[in-house]
Parts: sequence; structure tokens; C-alpha cells
Amino acid sequence: MARLEHVNITVSDPKKTAAMLVDLFGWRIRWEGPTVQGAGYTLHVGTDESYVAVYTGPDPAKTVPKAHDAYQMRGGMNHLGVVVDDLDAVEAKVKAHGFTPHSHADYEPGRRFYFHDSDGIEIEVVSYA
Repeated sequence: MARLEHVNITVSDPKKTAAMLVDLFGWRIRWEGPTVQGAGYTLHVGTDESYVAVYTGPDPAKTVPKAHDAYQMRGGMNHLGVVVDDLDAVEAKVKAHGFTPHSHADYEPGRRFYFHDSDGIEIEVVSYA
């Protein structure tokens, strides 16, 4: 059996993004530091089983916002999906971070909403409870 260990995303400020993920989802920073050959900086944020690597290149000023609609771009990442126990509590935290939840839905197998973070990364939050 295979399992997804991590996904690596480029962000403008990895420490800021990592702090948001820790607060919203109760994750922890597993590792942080310069990337191989000093090509940037990364934090691994998640659980013992899986994580999101939040990365910025050697010159964070050169990271640019998503230029294309990821849903129409071959190879584009559409969104991250995160399962939580208490959807309403996480939504309150998302709002406290200044993000706007949208696309609320309640269908099998669970309730969900989406939001975009400060880098335009879409995150789906879902609860199967």
C-alpha cells in the first residue's frame, strides 16, 4: 500500500505560512532549515505521518503570485485538502486569520469549505464527523 508523505509548495513567507498551518490544524513544525545547496528555505509542517513542505527560494522577493488558474493549468495544484474534527472551530480560526471561507457544502461524505491563504493557495477543510 502507498501513502502520500508530503507535498511541497512555494510561498512568499514560509515561517508565516507554517505558523498559520500550525494554528489552524494543530500541526507541528517537524523540520526547518536551508534547502540543499542553499537554494532556499523550507519548513516541514504536519504530523508524524505526513506534512506540507513550505518553501521559498533563495530570493523570496522573486516569488510571484499564481499567474494562471491552477484548475486550467496542466500540472497546477488545485488545492490542499485537510480533514478536521471540528469544522466550525477551524472556520472561526480561518476568519480570525483574515481569510474568507467560501464554497460551503454538505454532501456525502462530509461538510466542507474552502479558503485562499495570503499566497492565493486554496485550502479545502472537510469534516467527516
